[in-house]
Amino acid sequence: MSDPLIPTPRRIYFDNAATTFPKPKVMVEAIENYFAHLGASPGRGAYAESIEAGRLITETRRTLNRLINGQSPDHIVFTLNCSDALNLAIKGLLAGAISATSKPHAICTDIDHNSILRPLNALADRGEITVTRVPVNPKTGLVNVDDIRKAVLPETRLIAITHVSNVIGVVQPVAAIGRMARELAVPFVVDAAQSIGHLPLDVQADCIDLLAAPGHKALMGPLGTGFLYLRPGMEKLVRPLREGGTGSVSENDRQPDFMPDRYEPGSHNAPGIIALGAAAKWVEEQTIERLYRHDLDLVRTFIEGVSNIDGLTYFGPQGVRDRVGVFSFRIEGYSPAELSAVLESGYGILTRSGLHCAPHAHATIGTAEGGTTRLSFGPFLSKQDVKFATDALSEVADMARAGK
Repeated sequence: MSDPLIPTPRRIYFDNAATTFPKPKVMVEAIENYFAHLGASPGRGAYAESIEAGRLITETRRTLNRLINGQSPDHIVFTLNCSDALNLAIKGLLAGAISATSKPHAICTDIDHNSILRPLNALADRGEITVTRVPVNPKTGLVNVDDIRKAVLPETRLIAITHVSNVIGVVQPVAAIGRMARELAVPFVVDAAQSIGHLPLDVQADCIDLLAAPGHKALMGPLGTGFLYLRPGMEKLVRPLREGGTGSVSENDRQPDFMPDRYEPGSHNAPGIIALGAAAKWVEEQTIERLYRHDLDLVRTFIEGVSNIDGLTYFGPQGVRDRVGVFSFRIEGYSPAELSAVLESGYGILTRSGLHCAPHAHATIGTAEGGTTRLSFGPFLSKQDVKFATDALSEVADMARAGK
């Protein structure tokens, strides 16, 4: 192990929960091919380049629909990112329920990301809705399905949950929540930012009505991509948030009511979506099951490596069950920001420190002041990389006990 005060040229990327890196070669090639040979806006011309760009975007919808076992590729709506998709799902769904005589009610949890919390709170702050935030187990981060059931009111119009926590990696029981929500006829919104590409997803089996996902995380696509899947029929409940040109029915000055044009005004991010399609095909070829097994191998390696480090605490599930490779931890004697700086400067280990856009999650685990340092895994990391990281953490903990 190198001297922790001497920078090393080796750089190991452990911030895959923010965005994955590196990306598959096919993704980069897809972007290069678009700019070198297509360059056209899909749906805006009858010439070959525009038609081919449109075909590739349609193929991306089909690939994503297969990955989540959706009912129709046309119900994959492209968005700017997962936050944009959640805004459409939450605000679009609740907008249709607001009336002069009653306020719709929404349910979320303490483990949720700000991409769920902020849209709900924006509506609540305007007095348009009421919100119940269900607590989670402070040790595991898991929510009790019965607690969600007890929170349901006659006015409840959605249940929204973060499938996998970006703070502690805990996997929520979405299938059980989905069945309960379907039984009560309450639309179920799932934030799949940290689950899609990591875990098998089946929107039909899990009774998911609206699934929001980023393209740039475990789907291995570029930043600035994402999508919302709407179960057929939900388009009757979810109001569009934007209108504009679609290249379809241009003679009509009203937004089309058919899918996916109902929710996709303006020119597409064609290079991003096409690159996402190539990356998603790479994920499909690798198979989610294989990627999940690899992630679990890394999880086991990390847990084994830190289990006997004095002064280190990691949060969330204390084993491989109910988690993915997202670990938040603290080492006595270091602030999270200081620990991240030491790991980078001394070992070339790239992490993220802070509150990770999930303030109630940190309050639940007792880290609201300063947050944690986070390591998150991706498919191009090896068990040797993770072992290098745990060895580094052991050295840093030893330094803390020795007074640095």
